[in-house]
Amino acid sequence: MARTVRDANLETRTARLRLPIRTEPYWRGLEKGFALGYRRRGRGGTWLARRRQAGGGYAEHRIGTTDDLQDADGVAVLDYGQAQKTAREWWRAESRREEGHDTRQGPFTVADAVADYLKAYERRGGKAVYETQRAADTHILPPLGTTPVGKLTTRKVTDWHHGLAEKRARARTKRGRKQNYREVETGPDAVRKRRATANRILTVLKSALNYAWKAGHVTSDDAWRRVKPFKAVETARVRYLSEAECVRLVNACEPSLRDLVRGALLTGCRYSELASLRAADFNADAGIITVRESKAGKPRHVVLTDEGQRLFAKLTSGKLADDPIFTRRDGLVWGKSHQSRPVLEACRRAKIKPAVSFHVLRHTHGSTLAMRGVPMGVIAEQLGHADTRMTEKHYAHLAPSYVADTIRAHFPTLGIGGDESIVLLQPRK
Repeated sequence: MARTVRDANLETRTARLRLPIRTEPYWRGLEKGFALGYRRRGRGGTWLARRRQAGGGYAEHRIGTTDDLQDADGVAVLDYGQAQKTAREWWRAESRREEGHDTRQGPFTVADAVADYLKAYERRGGKAVYETQRAADTHILPPLGTTPVGKLTTRKVTDWHHGLAEKRARARTKRGRKQNYREVETGPDAVRKRRATANRILTVLKSALNYAWKAGHVTSDDAWRRVKPFKAVETARVRYLSEAECVRLVNACEPSLRDLVRGALLTGCRYSELASLRAADFNADAGIITVRESKAGKPRHVVLTDEGQRLFAKLTSGKLADDPIFTRRDGLVWGKSHQSRPVLEACRRAKIKPAVSFHVLRHTHGSTLAMRGVPMGVIAEQLGHADTRMTEKHYAHLAPSYVADTIRAHFPTLGIGGDESIVLLQPRK
């Protein structure tokens, strides 16, 4: 512990009250480039700390009120010795901050771990910062935020994880209003959905805690490493539209949405990718569009069919290079969630039940390619997947395969398939 530096003019209230009142503080050097200050006022004084900064000049900090008029409490009102101790703590914290060290006081909590992880995630170019922050603010920080990471137990994390799967889904609520919730859905698929959501939120928590563990804020990752996600919950059937449904949906859209839906069906691009496209991103000579910033964090080139080339040639005709390709009916660009309600309304008019989200148009593009025998690697390249694992997960079962062809070729017709008098209606050409 550092010794208290003596000063006859500052260490007692009697001595301080004899000093003339002035704006300039009375300084007492404690270390090289570091001093404790006392500013004399008519009604008591104030303790200050001052340190020389690495780049030159001084930084001052108010550390508390003097005990000129009331007894010291060690928190807000400080005597001379307490003021020196508080000033040294500030000095050390500022020095560590200047050197790039962590300066937080007290136990390292889950909230600290989440904050550090989100900063690092954003710095490295993460594309789901908003969604990750929202998951943390909504589901992680309220129950676990104040818990020290070192005191987390496997039981506590498991109970939290299982509790997420039992909660009702949140509904859209106006700012400042009491949170609304959706009706509880029953059935195996509803349980699967809740568990899949719980697994995704658990992944966010584990990522933040692992980041804290690697940074040395906690000595062991055993507490959360033992918590296992729910199994077999990411096996939902990929929804895609038939060719007839695609035509009905396009015809049911208002003109500006119709162009956006056509673009999604003919490219497989995400909504955000389409909304950010500029006229210069369409290369008529090569028959491609360039997605300059995708979810994977790198640009990619999307190949257009003849039909797609005609669409983009029409949409970019007469536009400047930096003009957006897709705009709303009011001429503004498509923003976050602007497409959701218009697509649901178009589905209602097109009699598509259940209604689909805009993202299903991307699945439709990938599924159509898979059912026509396009290799998984080519589909992955077109959709911007980092590798074929995600592509195979969603589309491999739709692709023609040696197994399917062999079974159909060799299994005999038993005559038990159904009533032969029923004739299936052929789709209208």
